[in-house]
Amino acid sequence: MKELKTLIKDLREDHDLRQKTVASYLVISQQTYSNYETGQREIPTWVVAALAKYYKVSADYLLGTAFGYPGGVDLQKIYLEDVTLLDILYDIQKLKKEDRRNLIKYIRYLMQSDSKNI
Repeated sequence: MKELKTLIKDLREDHDLRQKTVASYLVISQQTYSNYETGQREIPTWVVAALAKYYKVSADYLLGTAFGYPGGVDLQKIYLEDVTLLDILYDIQKLKKEDRRNLIKYIRYLMQSDSKNI
């Protein structure tokens, strides 16, 4: 399992970003951010939350806890066609509350229908 400092560096590099760009988003100095990536400074919880939002990953992913429970999946991996599970989750979050409720009902209906056909 990768350390948090390694994950945030890998994410930054994967997105072709400079430390200064990420530091600016966090409203901290480039040197402070560099210290996070090198492990010279402990990364505060608020920074983990902000980076999760910035890179559209879960804080669990950054903290390495997304792998230890049943159903843990790679949210960045293509799920169907060119859509990731993370894309789906973000789309669901944008729905109105009643639409989310209806979506859950529909999913449960599909699951029941599928189990009856087995």
